[in-house]
Amino acid sequence: MADQETDTDAAPPRVEEALEEAREKAAEMEDRWRRTAAELDNFRKRVARESGQQRDTERALVAASWLPVVDNLELALEHAGADDEAIVEGVRAVRDQALAVLSGLGYPRVDDSGKRFDPALHEAVGTTPSAEVPAGTIVHVVRPRYGDGTRVLRPAGVVVAAEEG
Repeated sequence: MADQETDTDAAPPRVEEALEEAREKAAEMEDRWRRTAAELDNFRKRVARESGQQRDTERALVAASWLPVVDNLELALEHAGADDEAIVEGVRAVRDQALAVLSGLGYPRVDDSGKRFDPALHEAVGTTPSAEVPAGTIVHVVRPRYGDGTRVLRPAGVVVAAEEG
């Protein structure tokens, strides 16, 4: 009878094998999980590092595109004692150069005079009664808009025609 008790208390060999296989499988899955978590962490760090480098590169490219403008402003200041008309012409040339830089960056200057007021593109800084143009028409641009219709760097500050009354 003692032999019978031992046989019933001990697990059959198949159960022991299945249990050992399950333990091995669990250890393998835990190892995979740890490796995947480490890879994900490394990926996050790499993406953060690369995006920081890309941001720095973009900032340097934008800053470099402004250097000729700064150079020309310095030249204008060196010639400040020269003919007033030449100074004015030089400042206009530098302004045109700055506008070209903004346009090259995807933010061209837009003339909104005479257009219909659009709150997505314009900021009303005032209104004025007008019989010449319909109400809601931009009659004066105080601050120009930069950007196309989808990307606006700055909305235009405008005076809008209102109904006379």
